[in-house]
Amino acid sequence: MAREYEPVVGQWYENVDENESFRVLSVDEDAELIEVEYLDGDIEEVDLETWREMDLDKIEEPEGWSASHGEDKEEEEDDDLDDWDEDEEDEDDEDEDDDDEDEDWDEEEEENDRY
Repeated sequence: MAREYEPVVGQWYENVDENESFRVLSVDEDAELIEVEYLDGDIEEVDLETWREMDLDKIEEPEGWSASHGEDKEEEEDDDLDDWDEDEEDEDDEDEDDDDEDEDWDEEEEENDRY
């Protein structure tokens, strides 16, 4: 028989049947959804009916886990996006330089045509 625990934000649980540990990130009572994060950083939404069917144990925060573990992953993704934006800006700058060179070339051709 499944042990029923109410989902508590920040609490760690072990799904005994699946041998998976996770913590509750948020509970949306209106939508009856619980957002959980597994040890590997994967995030999933579980509906309340599924939650009640799981055989859960409350557990302590796993060793080596830090509260910012999932946040670090998000920050890395943000940093990657920032790097991409910077690369795109650099390419834009190079394109502008190329445009300036093209204009200079056109002006030289016009001057040569006059002579």
